Amino acid sequence: MPMKLKREERNLIRRYLVWCYKTTKEELDRIDRKFTQLTVDYFLLKEISKRQNASMGSSQRQYSKFIDEFNAYIRQKERDAAQTKFLDKKKAKPYPRYEYLRNRFLAIEKAISFFLGKKELDDITVLYEWEMTRRILAASDHK
Repeated sequence: MPMKLKREERNLIRRYLVWCYKTTKEELDRIDRKFTQLTVDYFLLKEISKRQNASMGSSQRQYSKFIDEFNAYIRQKERDAAQTKFLDKKKAKPYPRYEYLRNRFLAIEKAISFFLGKKELDDITVLYEWEMTRRILAASDHK
């Protein structure tokens, strides 16, 4: 059950917690999305590699070149991702900053539930995802 607050207090706390949620989640997402993108990239690489066939003739070399470039891009992204999150090459120990952000985010979620209720946490999560998706769809700088 959420904490009893006056309406004005609840509104101020809600806005502050939404801000905390957004800023912390964005920073975590900047790190974590590289790893989730790699999962998708490897799937895509497998799929486009399967579609390469001998009937392509001379254009098969060009197609293979695109696959090789994509593979190199993925490998570089994997190295960059590991360097943003982990202190060691074995990926066993995250940077203290990353651990802090994870723990801060968990604390923010707990604070939202405590002050505003579990339903409000669910609503804020949905709003955040909606906003991030809206930004992607509205962006015009993608090629």
